[in-house]
Amino acid sequence: MMELSRKRIAVLGSTGSIGTQTLDIIGRHPDMFEAATLVAGSNVNALAEQCRRFHPRRAVIADRSLYARLKDAVASMGIEVEAGSEAVAYAMATDDVDMVVTATVGYSGLAPTISAINAGKEIALANKETLVVAGDLVTRLLRRSGSRMIPVDSEHSAIYQCLAGERQESVSRLIITASGGPFRTFRKEDLEHVTPDDALRHPNWSMGAKITIDSATMLNKAFEIIEAHWLFGVPADRISAVVHPQSIVHSMVEFTDGAMKAQLGLPDMHLPISYALGLEKRMPTGEPAMTLADYAMLTFEAPDTGKFPCLTLAGYSLERGGNTACVVNAANEIANEAFRRGRIRFTDIYPVIMDTVDRVAFVAEPTLSDYVESNDEARRVALSIITSR
Repeated sequence: MMELSRKRIAVLGSTGSIGTQTLDIIGRHPDMFEAATLVAGSNVNALAEQCRRFHPRRAVIADRSLYARLKDAVASMGIEVEAGSEAVAYAMATDDVDMVVTATVGYSGLAPTISAINAGKEIALANKETLVVAGDLVTRLLRRSGSRMIPVDSEHSAIYQCLAGERQESVSRLIITASGGPFRTFRKEDLEHVTPDDALRHPNWSMGAKITIDSATMLNKAFEIIEAHWLFGVPADRISAVVHPQSIVHSMVEFTDGAMKAQLGLPDMHLPISYALGLEKRMPTGEPAMTLADYAMLTFEAPDTGKFPCLTLAGYSLERGGNTACVVNAANEIANEAFRRGRIRFTDIYPVIMDTVDRVAFVAEPTLSDYVESNDEARRVALSIITSR
């Protein structure tokens, strides 16, 4: 690709929170970026509207039943339309894509990310489940590929920025910050009665429903610890979480000489997305700048794993290894949705996950097919546990 040509970007999950913000940035820098491929799960109306605005070369809807609707909606635009999970994975590896932004949520991001890695694409990773589910496999594939992976999660982007110019052997600890979610000040017994609406009222961030619930349980933070382990090659016992209610310090790195670096910014995803799209080149985001005088008080506190036991699943999953994190993720996706639908209580999420781990066969050295089978089995088991409650 010529230096002055536009970077051709595939947005996997273009209609979600990260996807729409990615398109904001592409729209602000049309001289630098082109939305070459847009992929959505089932929001066909939003995808069609994005096609009208950005005129991608290709649009893919994962839900095959919506193919005809999307085809009709963009019929006059000259856009290639495809549908289904195989089409999604294929679209990440085509020659007319330079970078893939994995902005989808959950296990569904794994196969297309692996497709992009095998094709040697640059990857802006916002789908943490890719590394949670199959971190060992993905990192091995990255080492054999010409692919480069840059994190988009605000916490991992912060660590990535703090590590710039530093030696790996100088890193002592990674410290991932957490807002504490909507229930930080609740008593443990109060959590028995919280509703999905309560859990979806995140104090700082505007995110999709699934990840907002994960933030409330703090499982999101456990997943981020697992992701950081695979991204940065730091052992799990040197990665910790700290509650920072203001969400201004996005994460920190402590070095062997006692120095600590922190990356600060407003709780807005445009900055880490633009940093990843630009391959570390800093670009104006169009968002308001932070004024330190408005944040004179920045506080930190230890997380309460008694109230939020899901946080312990990071160390547990990495220590047990194998397919454990894959099973945890699958069980959580089922439990998270069941809570949002009112089928279980907030405090049932952790027990459902642990019951599922106990019942699903452990695989010490999983292949990709093992991960697929473990994910499917864990979903069936978790659903059975929820149904029996």
